[in-house]
Amino acid sequence: MEIKVNFLDKLRLEAKFDDFTLVADQPIRYKGDGSAPGPFDYFLASSALCAAYFVKLYCVTRNISTENIRLSQNNIIDPENRYQQIFKIQVELPSDISEVDRRGILRSIERCTVKKVVQAGPEFVIEEVENLDADAQSLLTLRSAADVSTYIAGKDLPLEQTIANMSGILAGLGIKIEIASWRNIIPNVWSLHIRDAHSPMCFTNGKGATKESALASALGEYIERLSCNHFYAGAFWGEDIANAAFVHYPNERWFKPGPEDALPAEILDAYCLEIYNPDGELCSSHLYDTNSGNMQRGICSLPYVRQSDGEVVYFPSNLIENLYVSNGMSAGNTLVEAQVQCLSEIFERAVKREILEGEIALPDVPREVLAKYPGILAGIQGLEEQGFPVLVKDASLGGVYPVMCVTLMNPRTGGVFASFGAHPSLEVALERSLTELLQGRSFEGLNDLPQPTFVSDVVTESNNFVEHFIDSSGVVSWRFFSAKADFEFVEWDFSGQGENSNAEEATTLLGILEGMGKEVYMAMYDQLGAIACRILVPGYSEIYPVEDLIWDNTNKALLFRADILNLHRLDDAGLAALLERLDNNELDDYSDIATLIGIEFDENTDWGQLTVLELKLLINLALQQFEAAQELVGAFLQYNDNTVERGLFYQALNVVLEVLLDDDLVMGDYAVNFRRMFGSARMDAVMGALDGSVRFFGLTPTSMKLEGLDRHHRRIDSYKKLHKARAAVAATGS
Repeated sequence: MEIKVNFLDKLRLEAKFDDFTLVADQPIRYKGDGSAPGPFDYFLASSALCAAYFVKLYCVTRNISTENIRLSQNNIIDPENRYQQIFKIQVELPSDISEVDRRGILRSIERCTVKKVVQAGPEFVIEEVENLDADAQSLLTLRSAADVSTYIAGKDLPLEQTIANMSGILAGLGIKIEIASWRNIIPNVWSLHIRDAHSPMCFTNGKGATKESALASALGEYIERLSCNHFYAGAFWGEDIANAAFVHYPNERWFKPGPEDALPAEILDAYCLEIYNPDGELCSSHLYDTNSGNMQRGICSLPYVRQSDGEVVYFPSNLIENLYVSNGMSAGNTLVEAQVQCLSEIFERAVKREILEGEIALPDVPREVLAKYPGILAGIQGLEEQGFPVLVKDASLGGVYPVMCVTLMNPRTGGVFASFGAHPSLEVALERSLTELLQGRSFEGLNDLPQPTFVSDVVTESNNFVEHFIDSSGVVSWRFFSAKADFEFVEWDFSGQGENSNAEEATTLLGILEGMGKEVYMAMYDQLGAIACRILVPGYSEIYPVEDLIWDNTNKALLFRADILNLHRLDDAGLAALLERLDNNELDDYSDIATLIGIEFDENTDWGQLTVLELKLLINLALQQFEAAQELVGAFLQYNDNTVERGLFYQALNVVLEVLLDDDLVMGDYAVNFRRMFGSARMDAVMGALDGSVRFFGLTPTSMKLEGLDRHHRRIDSYKKLHKARAAVAATGS
């Protein structure tokens, strides 16, 4: 994690990381003002807090109340060497906790990350640099021997060269990547989390049988998501980019709507229109670009090559974003390497959906077949030794598709996790299933898995598949676990041979789709210095239902974005019109405004927590519509997921509205005790909200220029690096 420090007045210092700011000072005896803890105080507190976190985690997973558990830490300083200290952590436990849990709680503290890092003895490197942001990839270094070249199935270059090439590309773009975490909790299963130090909303996870393969996986996914603009999906890219020569890619085209909002003749083809517009309800207004919001330019469309005949077909960027999310995108050392990964991912998710929604029982992989892959078997045994039964299944549906499945059961909670992986090689598909299972997870993280069910409607509900797509946390049918399989086991193999193996595999996978009667469309991106591609298979690789283009389109943001960002500038007529649109567009009252309008607010601000319901409440207050406001306050307090401070403001508002709207009650009779209960500052804010002197309490003014929205600007900064690189390539004509 990158922590940037600013020098403030006197001896005060400010540390900034993610969305947080810490201020440190020195005690008065050391010439400071004593206005904040000192740096060493924060260090001491970090180990105590970390210990308490692991106690809390242990208790939560076992339904043990922490109400009467107390923890403290003291540091005992050696009088002869002040750098030699003992950290004594003491825990007071109530008498009703069992002896087993007492030992478990004490053992949980041993897992404290701060403690382990201190005990291991971190290495400090102190150096001068010309520019803090210039040494972009130094945090990624894996100390491999110079003469080592590690080849794995599916990669056309050694892992070491792949890592060097990809990290070099990111450095060239000015993106400083940092590794936020590593995990290796069972043999031969590694995962890590990487992110942009400047824009941590841009992150990926990698997985593999070794740390090198996991890092290559994470970097490849990072470049694929840069190349396909996935990091910035749904977000407003700002007015500068909205009016630039191009918004997404230099080869994009903008098409004007036809008469009466008809679709332009230049977009899609007959095959796609039959899928996306079966009832003739899809209009041009459904396809305006969310990221630019520039409806005057028309429909931003991107060229894809139809694989059956090589023809170019233009797909609206909005349609891709709404239906496909990140499915079917990949980066690779070569185009065919990326194609194999794209197609494997498409089969993995489509077959997974077919199995889960069809409640299909899969055949077990025989033990003698698993024995051929000792590294994978060791990982499975590592899970079972921790008390997690593992089922290894053939998900090829009779040898038709290159898909495998590893399913974990958690007897402690009754939860299950069905992890799928795909690749033309059965071994690689099986390895991916296993590594996906534990990507970014600890053993405690396996306590949150949902329980299986015999209720088919729960499994087949469309949002359940979306949950499986996001992090495989959806519900699985008990029928999936039947010993009577719906297919025979097949020891399948779709892999190619020799130097052209990826090319052969890509041809094989495309052939499967052709045999299914599917059209395949592909876009290739190399403007950033890496090869990436995106493949769409209409009617097969969508993640969200096609109906979402009409009923739940992300470009509904365009109905609200400008007015919400200009909220403080709207007159009563503008506020009333905005309120009417919020009421009439079938929005979920508890959905957040940040997602609705595509703005990355700081999560720790009132903007970051703002929901549709709360915004409607604040508008009603501004319009002096107190009865409507009171009704919404009740709903807010009943389901409040906001901060304690925000909840207290609305509790105070609620009782004041009760008095205000009751002819038999007089505010003067209650004002003193209201202030004693809620505090004068909070009551001043409530009364100001009612008399109009305080509008939109807690929401700092901004506009379409995005003033004060530093987190969102950092996301745009990241995208501008790509935009600049693409513009440079377009200018040279290469």
